Amino acid sequence: MEVMICLNECAAFTGEMEKRDEDLKKAQMLDARARNISHNVRCTECGSQSIEDSQADVAILLRQLIRDEIGAGKTDKEIYSKLEDEFGETVLYAPKFDMQTAALWLTPVLIAGGTAAGLVYSKHRQRTNVHIMALDLIRGVSLTPKERVTILDLLIPPPPPPLGVASRLRRWLNLR
Repeated sequence: MEVMICLNECAAFTGEMEKRDEDLKKAQMLDARARNISHNVRCTECGSQSIEDSQADVAILLRQLIRDEIGAGKTDKEIYSKLEDEFGETVLYAPKFDMQTAALWLTPVLIAGGTAAGLVYSKHRQRTNVHIMALDLIRGVSLTPKERVTILDLLIPPPPPPLGVASRLRRWLNLR
């Protein structure tokens, strides 16, 4: 009889422990979700910190608001939308891509692309200038085709030997 009572108590205790473990895991997941959202929201008072890192009163209130919204069963998207509606788009660290923010998102790409195109073009011009200078030197001089080829071979430098990536980059940028 006592063994049966003990087994029942152990089973009840095990059930309580499992329930506590589940509740603890659920609380940890909700807390991690709240922290993730808080890291992506800018403090309206500080401006340069997320509300997770800020100790301003408004940041504390926003963190509590996020936890309350999570507790109410709202999705992350719904919480971000609510914060954006109440505080404006600047409260989010990653603004949406739309016509108003297209310049913000595309400017770095356009600058990098323009710079790369400029470097490639200048390098191309630099290489073709040698060939043009060689042709200018022999222009107007009566040469046989064989002599012309020989002079061009002498005037135009040979292509550089294959090198490692760092050496190629240094040579390409003329940083010898």
